[in-house]
Amino acid sequence: MPCNRTRQADPMTKRDYSSTGIHTRLAHSGNDPRDFYGFVNPPVVHASTVLFPDAATMAARNQKYTYGTRGTPTTDALAGAIDALEGSAGTILVPSGLAAVTLPLLAFLSAGDHVLIVDSVYHPTRNFADTMLKRLGVEVDYYDPLVGAEIAALMKPNTKVVFTESPGSNTFEMQDIPAVAHAAKAGGAVVMMDNTWATPVYFRPLEHGVDISIHAATKYPAGHSDVLLGTVSANEACWPKLIETHYTMGCCAAPDDVYQVLRGLRTMGVRLERHQQSALEIARWLEGQPGVARVLHPGLASHPGHEIWKRDFSGSSGIFSVVLDGGGEKQGHAFLDALEIFGLGYSWGGYESLAVLVWLGDRTVAKADYEGPVLRLQIGLENVEDIKADIARGLAAAAGAR
Repeated sequence: MPCNRTRQADPMTKRDYSSTGIHTRLAHSGNDPRDFYGFVNPPVVHASTVLFPDAATMAARNQKYTYGTRGTPTTDALAGAIDALEGSAGTILVPSGLAAVTLPLLAFLSAGDHVLIVDSVYHPTRNFADTMLKRLGVEVDYYDPLVGAEIAALMKPNTKVVFTESPGSNTFEMQDIPAVAHAAKAGGAVVMMDNTWATPVYFRPLEHGVDISIHAATKYPAGHSDVLLGTVSANEACWPKLIETHYTMGCCAAPDDVYQVLRGLRTMGVRLERHQQSALEIARWLEGQPGVARVLHPGLASHPGHEIWKRDFSGSSGIFSVVLDGGGEKQGHAFLDALEIFGLGYSWGGYESLAVLVWLGDRTVAKADYEGPVLRLQIGLENVEDIKADIARGLAAAAGAR
């Protein structure tokens, strides 16, 4: 059965933007206005049934589009744009960031297999592994995010997948992705990475030995806290199994959501620059504030993983954590309740600042001893001085709650 999604630009009709700068790729990759009468954006195609011209074509399924779950001009535009950013052989689009995690795990794991997952992983990923994967007969183990090449000692003959996430969720440990990937692939495992924090603007996993790059496009690509979407990009070796599983699962994204993420992608580069600049300024400022024990941001020289970040990443995003100097949940809640600009809500990557109290009770290996409550901050696009003033209110409230 032919693959119904075109991934590479036709050199006879479309310009190849692979050698251009990142902002040019973000602005132009994925669709050609000449395909749609000169309109700069592709149409939003709402599709289930696709008609065939005759019975022979239908029997052979010998046309580009055959059914709504197998691609449309809208999904092709976004998937093609992501491929241009990732350098991938193909990208699938799914309804959420969590679906972007679960589908490739289901694609490459079977009963009797073993998977190694970084202990600082996004909690819903752990929940899926500890419930669904174990129920399906997959052996699940967690490893220290700082293990590096020594992950080879944790691998077994049946280790089929090594799952990475760097920086780690909520506590921002930096993994040595090239070292982990080299060791894992030498042992015959497929390497996956949740790269939502950096996006392919600041880190391209496939260039560092990763096979499958995963993103919650809900975050920075969408950018406006109103869309759920996930993307999964694969290298050439892993693409056939990934796309076949996608077809088999029927787990496809809605056309209006796809379009909104494609639209968000066009401005993601400039938004990320602002998120990065503001977050770094605030993180450095926080290091000198009373009531702060430490700041967990890999872009800071004080961060234990700073050298790895500097070596492998070209930038940082707008989310990091701060550890208060003493106290517990009471102080953490006081901090949050004093905030006026920050919203109290899950997710991140949108235009607005958000804050949550971090829960680390799921860790089994990476159990650091923190001085007080850990608060995760998503720095939005508001004025930095206003954000600082809001955080100062939170710090004063936390101090008063002791």
